[in-house]
Amino acid sequence: MRTEYREEPCKSALNRVQGMPFGWSLNPYMGCAHRCTFCYVRAFERRADRPSDGRYGTSIRVKVNVVEVLRRELARPSWKGEGVAIGAATDPYQPAEGRYRLTRGCLEALRDASNPFGIITRSPQVVRDVDVLSEAARRAEVSVTFSVPTLDEDVWQRTEPGTPPPRQRLRALSRLVEAGIRASVGMAPILPGISDRPEQLAAVVRAAREAGACGVWANVLYLKPGTREHFLSCLAEDWPELLPEYERLYRGRAYVSSAEAEPLRRRVRDLAREAGVGDRRGRRALRPTVAEQLSLLTA
Repeated sequence: MRTEYREEPCKSALNRVQGMPFGWSLNPYMGCAHRCTFCYVRAFERRADRPSDGRYGTSIRVKVNVVEVLRRELARPSWKGEGVAIGAATDPYQPAEGRYRLTRGCLEALRDASNPFGIITRSPQVVRDVDVLSEAARRAEVSVTFSVPTLDEDVWQRTEPGTPPPRQRLRALSRLVEAGIRASVGMAPILPGISDRPEQLAAVVRAAREAGACGVWANVLYLKPGTREHFLSCLAEDWPELLPEYERLYRGRAYVSSAEAEPLRRRVRDLAREAGVGDRRGRRALRPTVAEQLSLLTA
């Protein structure tokens, strides 16, 4: 699909966040060309009267001055050096980053300020910035979470049409870990009846272990208005036999019940423990950082 890039300045770079496990977010771009069918940001787009259907991701706002604005904000006497989540509303390493390099500029600003941050991405392009990440990690807490919900080729192609292949993300994870950067896998969202079979979950955990991941976490799909309509329309096209089950699971709510979700999360935790995820560096990384917790919510 053709994507429009709108170069627009921003008034602020850091966004105060309420109701999340982190206090501040940073998004050099708005809108995401990855166009995942389950993307939770579609719900926010709908509330803002912007397209949340198949048109989502065809118009990307590029915050051309975000690096300069961020440097000013980090230099304010009132700034207390709190952790920043990068990628809370859009992937910071979507294709536009190859041209504009705004995410790299923001990382340099955070590095210079010795400010902690975490990145959530589905793109191996982050490897380009391993030099900045390594320097930043020597000054403050830095983490990168790769969203890898599944290794199933068919599921990936149908639900994440604009993203790089999952195994490319895992190869990028290995590069970061070798450079001394904490990099983990967020298996989110897991799709009931589509990517939740025991062998599918085990395959991701095993691949994460082989890549040297510092941790693995998982969560089940959640559907808010905006995301719900688009995902279910895609489901009706690709897996129509599952539509009644999804209508049952999500009837009157955005989340599946804890009775449905917790066994799956526990299974992934057990698989990670059995595989020894995180043990290569002599540490057991079972508790996620603030940014890694976000990977359980995002898609």
